[in-house]
Amino acid sequence: MNLSKANYAKSFIGLVAMIAIGAGCSAESEATESASPEAVNQEIVSNLVKAGFPADDIMEVDGKVYVGRDAEVSLAASREMLQSDSSESKEQYRTTNLVGSNVRVICVNGSAFTGSFSTALDNSIANYNNLGLTFSLRRTTGSTSGCNATITGRLTSGSAGGSSGFPSGGLPFNTINIASSTSQYGTAVLTHVITHEIGHTIGFRHTDYFNRSISCGSGGNEGSSGVGAIHISGTPTGATAGGSLMNSCFRSSESGRFLGADVTALQTIY
Repeated sequence: MNLSKANYAKSFIGLVAMIAIGAGCSAESEATESASPEAVNQEIVSNLVKAGFPADDIMEVDGKVYVGRDAEVSLAASREMLQSDSSESKEQYRTTNLVGSNVRVICVNGSAFTGSFSTALDNSIANYNNLGLTFSLRRTTGSTSGCNATITGRLTSGSAGGSSGFPSGGLPFNTINIASSTSQYGTAVLTHVITHEIGHTIGFRHTDYFNRSISCGSGGNEGSSGVGAIHISGTPTGATAGGSLMNSCFRSSESGRFLGADVTALQTIY
């Protein structure tokens, strides 16, 4: 997630500085483990292109592959994007990858977050838990007791914003990266960014994935509709600046709370 260009002269394309070096997902298959990192990334890129993501929206930074400027994609996740979607699933926008129904407690390790970051993380967890979803978020400082999955929060350097990734194997992506410079915009914006990145870890695409200029002031389409960007029933097919917590870029005036369509999308899926 990036700072909206519509409100600030600073371009949202501070990519290398903004994108964090977060840990990747767990090891893939035995065959994958024997492949070189270059070969693995080549397959990820190939899978993303086949899934409908424009080649110019896929980038490789520090050995990781990203789409949509802030979502890291593992090999397993890229393979899942090629699988056909269930005709019974109700589907704002989501990836083909979701968190499994067996995941009831997702722990968030916030030991790296202090001060306003700590407050914002608590607010973000409350955002989700207040909706009565099929899973709950629980903050931890390292213990995984009672956790079906764990997301680790990390502070990074660079331009304000964050990065994370999509679910894989029925589990949420295991890391959210938040730039320490985001604190300059206050706790509400921090809450917005953290909540947004958690949204990616459970399978949400950007609401304006089809036209990033809506919230960012510039940018194009992140990927074709229907493959890897599935519309969630009951939510608008369009997007407006400030209309969703899952917009590509944030503004300095964000409240840090879900809007109506965000709530509908979450409760439809989970």
